[in-house]
Amino acid sequence: MLAARKITLAALLLAGSMLLEGMALADTTSAAYDGAIQAKVAAQLQKKSEFKDIRASVEDGIVTLSGATDSLPHKLDAAKKARKQEHVAGVRDLIAVAGPEVSDSALRQTLARKLAYDRVGYGNVWNVLTVEVGNGVATIGGEVRNPVDRDSAIAEVVNTKGVKGVVENIKVAPTSLFDDQLRIRTARAIYRDPSLSRYGMDPQAPIRIVVNNGHVGLYGVVSSEFDRIVAGIRANEVAGAFSVENHLLTEKSAIDSELLALSF
Repeated sequence: MLAARKITLAALLLAGSMLLEGMALADTTSAAYDGAIQAKVAAQLQKKSEFKDIRASVEDGIVTLSGATDSLPHKLDAAKKARKQEHVAGVRDLIAVAGPEVSDSALRQTLARKLAYDRVGYGNVWNVLTVEVGNGVATIGGEVRNPVDRDSAIAEVVNTKGVKGVVENIKVAPTSLFDDQLRIRTARAIYRDPSLSRYGMDPQAPIRIVVNNGHVGLYGVVSSEFDRIVAGIRANEVAGAFSVENHLLTEKSAIDSELLALSF
């Protein structure tokens, strides 16, 4: 029994030694590529004038990018090029965006307007997006019908001058034929109502309809409390909905609401 324990202990010590040696070898291997990685990243950055003020350093396969560029797309592109190089273990992006200075409030208004009209003609009525800006960093939230809608919203934000960074918290609704049919029936019930039909002429779709696993949510801003109530009644009349939550705001109530961050 004692001999068996000694053998087991010896095996564990050997395994531990081999693991440490393997880790050391991996670190040495990563470090061995540092010079080559740095040369390749530098060569890629030199190909574009937009990257002339960006510097790269490498340690243990981790590329650190520093310096500045004039737009967020250029910053993201530089990190992407570095990440694609062989043997790169990761990228630490410290690049500053030195584009035009825009106040947070003005930038939020610009983004809200762009997002309100994003995907017009492609089902923007099914999406609800929120936007907040702090120190040039835009935080985008809400829920959209599919990944294409999410990617489109992100692209709108990334390509807006003055944006220094993006935090993306957009939820994508699960794929469901049942939900799609419920979306259409709810939209028809609301936008075909005589007292609400005028909202259907606005391309930004002021009454947004979010459906998730049979649960319906109404978002947006309407002119009056009467319109808000009627929209809720029409949505509740639609067969198949498990629940309906009316989050619509009136123009008056929206002024004091934190949901003023809605993109429409």
